[in-house]
Amino acid sequence: MSTKHEQILRHIEELPVGEKISVRQIARALTVSEGTAYRAIKEAENKKLVNTIERVGTIRIEKKKKENIERLTFAEVVKIVDGSVLGGAGGLHKTLTKFLIGAMQLEDIRRYIEPGSLLIVGNRQKAHLLAINAGSAVLVTGGFDAADEVKELADAQDLPVISTSYDSFTVATMLDRAISDQMIEKDILLVEDIQHSLANTVALSIQDTVGRFNEVSRKTSHSAFPVIDRNGRVVGMVTSKDVVGKEDAEPIGRVMTEDPITATRNMSVASAGHSMVWEGIDLLPVVTESGMLDGVLSRQDVLKAFQMVQRQPQHGQTIDDIVKSQMHESEEHPDQVLFEVIPQMTNQFGTLSYGALMTLLAETGNRAIKLVKRGESVPENVTIYFMKHIQLGSTVEVIPDILHLSRRVVKMDISIYTGDELLGKALVTYQLLER
Repeated sequence: MSTKHEQILRHIEELPVGEKISVRQIARALTVSEGTAYRAIKEAENKKLVNTIERVGTIRIEKKKKENIERLTFAEVVKIVDGSVLGGAGGLHKTLTKFLIGAMQLEDIRRYIEPGSLLIVGNRQKAHLLAINAGSAVLVTGGFDAADEVKELADAQDLPVISTSYDSFTVATMLDRAISDQMIEKDILLVEDIQHSLANTVALSIQDTVGRFNEVSRKTSHSAFPVIDRNGRVVGMVTSKDVVGKEDAEPIGRVMTEDPITATRNMSVASAGHSMVWEGIDLLPVVTESGMLDGVLSRQDVLKAFQMVQRQPQHGQTIDDIVKSQMHESEEHPDQVLFEVIPQMTNQFGTLSYGALMTLLAETGNRAIKLVKRGESVPENVTIYFMKHIQLGSTVEVIPDILHLSRRVVKMDISIYTGDELLGKALVTYQLLER
């Protein structure tokens, strides 16, 4: 059975978008303690199912799909700009399509405004009314209030009027940064994005036999299955290796691997993939918070996901993206990398930061491995020796040397030079994720 926490989350997901909820209301509806209800509502906020706004309350908002994640709800705008809601609170769950700064004549504003947009403007009452009548929300900058007429119209149209103490340029910059951050989040694949759903997952019961395993394996062509108990909790994994030489009547519970490694829906694909590589797992059960089976993730799914991400255009840049953009292959030696240290990669001392260096080493090693062996690789162990710190503005040459190559492991020595001067060396061990 699912936990009270999971039941509350499902209840919140089923609520209509725009509905207000409270701790007391949830506690009464589901007969749980207010503490349990509070923790579940905070989890729902982390999952972006609800948004809590001071003096307004907690509102059910639409959970955005990956393809629409670059859009913000008006409730999110309130939090980003440290704003207060002057009117139209009933529309906070709505999603804005674009925002524009109203530093223009009214006729020009009328030309650019459209339903679902957000007009960023100061204390210009006529512009406020124009925007709301055109189906647009209003963000009043400079800490100004709005006229009662504007607030009444906003309430009638369910279009938020928000006030913030920041100026228009600062607000536009903050919203642009929030959208950029969400675009980075869009590029981070989670297990829930690629897993096989519960409806498409074949599982065996702990009461099943080896004969049943063989029967299901023939029908599905699969060689591994999660094992569940009567309540649907994952208690083991069984593979074709486990049943070799066993009698058909042998219970699955005696041959399975107990307490298997599992993943959750909100785990990153990279993290799940690392677990699969290090433990030599081909199939990973996906479970809920209470251990109930929620689907499966295969090694092939992870590989396809990595390949898909590499083909996607990058909208928001992480530090990893910035580091990779400065890496260029040497014309004479394709496995060697030329690299320039720019300000975004430095620490407070003006030298290459440890995080940027780790990305540089990992990516250099990955490129060298792909020249001799297909497939993805992940660093497992890194030992670094500094002769000199790498200064801002330096152009360095990174030279990898494969010391040992096997089916699952690569050991590599990586040297970093500027001209003929050795700046540092690293010994890196990679695990291979093969097809």
